[in-house]
Amino acid sequence: MITVVSGLPRSGTSMMMKMLEAGGKNVLTDNLRTADEDNLKGYYEDERVKSLHQDNAWISDAEGQVVKVISYLLKYLPDGHEYRIIFMERKIDEVLASQKKMMQRRGEPTDDVPDSVMTGIFKKHLDEIYAWLSNQPSMQVLYISYNNSLNEPENSAESVNNFLGGGMDIEKMMQVVDPSLYRQRK
Repeated sequence: MITVVSGLPRSGTSMMMKMLEAGGKNVLTDNLRTADEDNLKGYYEDERVKSLHQDNAWISDAEGQVVKVISYLLKYLPDGHEYRIIFMERKIDEVLASQKKMMQRRGEPTDDVPDSVMTGIFKKHLDEIYAWLSNQPSMQVLYISYNNSLNEPENSAESVNNFLGGGMDIEKMMQVVDPSLYRQRK
């Protein structure tokens, strides 16, 4: 089995990766993208994920581990594996605000596409990926609200623990959740 943490970018996927690591799971990361002002506790990424649509043979390296795959790349996960997907959900206006702030810090333009258009794009993508996931026999999905996790970390930690078969350290998972990092509130 491969555990996958997914969602839109800036939806709490790094927080969930850290929760899983604290709870006792092995995470697959190359440690190339280090913590910065936009993600103070690190990104927990593996650069190979960005090329999943071209090369997905390496995913076998993730057997028995947790890997982060943004929602746009889930369709490129290869057959032949059982996946448990923890899909992080966050209010879209907060995702947009967080992305915009990150782009500003990097000196990238932020007004190329209006928020109203991006909201439509994100909603359409989420509708499509939810429908697709519901038809994947090798993929079980647990949807976790980033917003609720900040307010009720114990509920999220327990849900994830149950979804992954138990045995995780709930207390350590809860300690990862840091509401002070919730900066783009809507």
